[in-house]
Amino acid sequence: MSIPYFRYLPNFEYVNRLKENKNISKYIQVKNLFKRGKLREDIIENISYFTKYKVVGDQRPDNIAFEIYGSQYLDWAVLLCNNIINFENEWPLSQESFKNYLYSKYLNDTNLNKVHHYETLGIKDSLGKIIVPSGLKVPSSYSITYIDSGNGRQYTKSEIKTVTNYDYEIDIDNNKRNIYLLKPDYISIITNDIEGELLYKRGSSQYISPSLVRGENIKLYS
Repeated sequence: MSIPYFRYLPNFEYVNRLKENKNISKYIQVKNLFKRGKLREDIIENISYFTKYKVVGDQRPDNIAFEIYGSQYLDWAVLLCNNIINFENEWPLSQESFKNYLYSKYLNDTNLNKVHHYETLGIKDSLGKIIVPSGLKVPSSYSITYIDSGNGRQYTKSEIKTVTNYDYEIDIDNNKRNIYLLKPDYISIITNDIEGELLYKRGSSQYISPSLVRGENIKLYS
């Protein structure tokens, strides 16, 4: 049975500075939010363990975890597979949040529809050889002269497209929607690994147990 990610996190104790109540414990115990699990190298390097997934609409990691793995508590696995640490900046925005973001940054439709940059559309010669790939940022005056390898003729072309501020922001958000997920058959590997990965190791004077360390200057990553 899957459990919430915070249940995996070990604890640490630090000195309680509240002196007014003598009945309060000398130490306060809290979750170590700085500990973070990671995928094993043999998993990361094997693309066959993963499948591509497209985040649709306002889907959250817990929605996807429930759909793919049958448990919303495996939302951490969705984030871990994509090395997402800052959810706010690295996950695609909801429709409402995206709209608010655009208008807080660009203020109005006029600014939103201004030119952000220009990109090449892509140019090939008569034999299909790529002369200019698509998607390169170029100035508005861009053009290229080349010799066609098929017929030996010289051509000068200027095939570019305008990318507005709106187009630019949409592309960034859409790119975030392309993620990778560990295939369900392998999810048990990382759920079994995660607890051991987050436990403390012996060797520190602050060590109490695999799930607890104590001290005034805790080495939170130990």
